[in-house]
Amino acid sequence: MKQRRYTCGLDAAIDVMGGKWKGLILFELGQRPLRFGELRRAVRGISERMLILQLREMEAGGLVHREVYRQVPPKVVYSLTGLGESLNAAMVPLGEWGEEHMDLLQSRPVSGPADVP
Repeated sequence: MKQRRYTCGLDAAIDVMGGKWKGLILFELGQRPLRFGELRRAVRGISERMLILQLREMEAGGLVHREVYRQVPPKVVYSLTGLGESLNAAMVPLGEWGEEHMDLLQSRPVSGPADVP
């Protein structure tokens, strides 16, 4: 298996967080463990297929723990691992920055660079 090489910490973090949905999934699971259906309702706009793919990647990356309860019907609960919790904590300042600049970011044109003060 080929080992990943990163140029800096930001490179590593972006690799783990790649995509639109993982940050939102991390945020929701940071509130409490959730079943698949609860998570799908919490992350608005995500398709079932995409949620499955993202959860598999996050589980393989050590961010998410999947607990299967042997009952009928089967119950599956997702929660953050220690690594996922630490990444979620690191995302807090980024979320605060987004909250602070949301109005400006939403008012800019969709294409082209934004002038952020």
